[in-house]
Amino acid sequence: MTKLARWLAIDLGDRRVGLAISDPEGMIASPAGFVERRPGKRPPLTALLERAAALEARGFVVGLPLDQQGEDSPRALEARRLAEELSKRTGLPARMVDERFTTAAALQAIKAMEGSTRGRKGDVDALAATMLLQHAMRMAEVTASTTEGTEGTEDTESTRGTANAEDRTGGGNA
Repeated sequence: MTKLARWLAIDLGDRRVGLAISDPEGMIASPAGFVERRPGKRPPLTALLERAAALEARGFVVGLPLDQQGEDSPRALEARRLAEELSKRTGLPARMVDERFTTAAALQAIKAMEGSTRGRKGDVDALAATMLLQHAMRMAEVTASTTEGTEGTEDTESTRGTANAEDRTGGGNA
């Protein structure tokens, strides 16, 4: 994941797809709303492509919903197919990032601010996508600082690898 790019994070859910976008420098993540999804249907690819274009995204961060053991689940396979299709149709990079617990962390954050989630499910999904994007950007900073001084080292693994759930949740401090 490179800096100086607008990354669109996608948190794939059964009824909604939460979105977040980074600033042009790739430093700050902000909620970008959500896209409705019909239960039991494929992800709304056309709507996601339209939002990516409207937001001037230059890459994608797609949440990878692994099971408790860190293994692929049926939803993870769907997320991988979505990332591949987004990349194929746009020519932009797509990175998979472990999204376990992002929705729970978003709910916890809203409750900590004494907010209500009633009627705000889409806001929760967008906040979960924002947390996912923040984590991806933090991981990119760590990777960049450990590979500083080496040129051209970005490979498929670093752009499409998964991140550790403990890192994303701040080691339980989320």
